[in-house]
Amino acid sequence: MSETTAPTTRVATSTANATAAVTVPASGAGPKGRARSRRARISLGALQIVLALVFAVASALPKLIAHPSAAESFETLGWGSAGMYTIGALELAGGIGLVIPALASVAGVSLSALMVGAFITQVAVFDGEYAATPLILMVPLLVIAWARREDVAGLTRLLRRTA
Repeated sequence: MSETTAPTTRVATSTANATAAVTVPASGAGPKGRARSRRARISLGALQIVLALVFAVASALPKLIAHPSAAESFETLGWGSAGMYTIGALELAGGIGLVIPALASVAGVSLSALMVGAFITQVAVFDGEYAATPLILMVPLLVIAWARREDVAGLTRLLRRTA
């Protein structure tokens, strides 16, 4: 079996006049039975890792260490250090969530919501100077959220088991 094809299971189906064998994709199948190619899975994983690093290192870290540029921005907003640390912690949690399979979809949606707030803030307070950045980041975040939406089932099973 090639690594680029998904394993399949043959299932016999019966109709009034004939019995036919139907091929059903096994695990790793995407929505509506389509299997994701190996290249697509690797690309999606790489995108998750890159975005996790962007949010954890490039965005959250300056806020969490109170870098002067981040502190100045939050003082301009009037949110002070509490707002800066809160946003930094949310970005770090989202970045970590992007690399955990059961949390990737939830993290993608959550970080997208955070980016909506960042866009509104950029337009309203900073005259739209860097307003495109949150919008650009939202696109791959929503792709990850959509592509990993089926992995949330594992999260719900885990939560039901602990409740």
